[in-house]
Amino acid sequence: MENTANTDTTKIVGEKIKTLRQNLSITIEELAQRSNLTTEQIERIENNIDIPSLAPLIKIARVLGVRLGTFLDDQDESGPVVCRKQEAQETISFSNNATQSRKHMEYRSLSKSKTDRHMEPFMIDVAPTQGSDFILSSHEGEEFIMVMEGTMEISYGTTTYLLEEGDSIYYDSIVPHHVHAFEGQAAKILAVIYTPI
Repeated sequence: MENTANTDTTKIVGEKIKTLRQNLSITIEELAQRSNLTTEQIERIENNIDIPSLAPLIKIARVLGVRLGTFLDDQDESGPVVCRKQEAQETISFSNNATQSRKHMEYRSLSKSKTDRHMEPFMIDVAPTQGSDFILSSHEGEEFIMVMEGTMEISYGTTTYLLEEGDSIYYDSIVPHHVHAFEGQAAKILAVIYTPI
């Protein structure tokens, strides 16, 4: 059941990007150039082969002039949105082609029904990984992370921060960064991402 949810979400993201791009009469080549991605990356995303990690997704959203949440929305609700524990079970696996551990994080969106949002809150399950070859990325906006279980390592610029259960960090996303579990152990974090349009 969960795999079906992942596939459906992936298809929605790819189709929404393609539709938005076509509505704006932007070619795949133009979108790639303006978002600093390759045409192959854009094609793979639009054809539902890949769902990108957050940084490329945020760059695509900025070029298309939409919120990051536009790609994830499933309903239209402008008032308050309550997300019950059992409703946050559908996961989104963002891949990152630069690492061997392509799907090491499963994102549970806590706000998919809120259409006019500026923040993206996620509960993220971090799977155990073997690799330690992390590639830092940067994008517009800010991020807040609180460790719910386990220990996390945040590479931020040239500094590395070790966060244990109950610890939190708030930083500007424009500085190259990478979030991963300490020594490849499983963990769980609450992450809130803000991206200006």
